[in-house]
Amino acid sequence: MPRAGLTPAAVVDLALQEVDDAGPRGWADLSLSAVAARAGVAVPSLYKHVDGLPGLRRAVAAACVDQLTAVLTQAVAGQHGPAALRATAHALRAHARTHPGRYLATQTGEWVTDPLALDVHAAAARTVELVEHVVAELDVPPARRVDAVRAVRAAVHGFVVLELDGGFGMPEDVEISFAYLVDGLVGALDSRARRAAD
Repeated sequence: MPRAGLTPAAVVDLALQEVDDAGPRGWADLSLSAVAARAGVAVPSLYKHVDGLPGLRRAVAAACVDQLTAVLTQAVAGQHGPAALRATAHALRAHARTHPGRYLATQTGEWVTDPLALDVHAAAARTVELVEHVVAELDVPPARRVDAVRAVRAAVHGFVVLELDGGFGMPEDVEISFAYLVDGLVGALDSRARRAAD
C-alpha cells in the first residue's frame, strides 16, 4: 500500500530505518529501491522528495552526524579533563555498536569534496568542535588541537571498525583492551600537553 503523506523528512526516516535494519552494511547498501519498497511506492516517486540517491545519502549522513554529536554532547556534559575524553570515546563506541550503519555513515570521506553536502559539512564541523573542546580540556595547545582530534578519531574509529568487523577473535576481554586504548590516548595527550607547556 502506498505511503500517504510522504515528505522529504519521512523519506529520510525510512532510509534511517533501512540503515539500522541492515546492520554494519546498512550505510554501504542503502538504495532508493530499498527505501521505495519500505515506503510502498515506486522509485520515481522518491524523486519528488529527495535529489536521487546522492541527495538521500547526503540527508541521511547529515542526520547521522547530528545524532552522533548529540550523543557525544550528552556524554561529556559536566565532564572535564581526562573524564571528558574517556566519556567521548566510550560514548562513540557504544553508539557505533548500537547503530553501526548510522555510525559508518558519519565516517565516510565522500562529502569532503562534495559542494552540495553543506548540511553534512556543517554537522561535521559541530562534531569536530565538540571533540576539539574535549582535547582542550587536556591543555592541548591550540596549534595541536586538530592533530589531537585526528589522533583520537583514528584510534577510536580503528578500534570500533575492527570490532564491528569481528576482528577481535582472541579470548581476552575486549572491554579491557578498549579501556587500555583510551587510557593510552589520555596519557599521550596529557604528556604532550605538559611537554609543550614546559
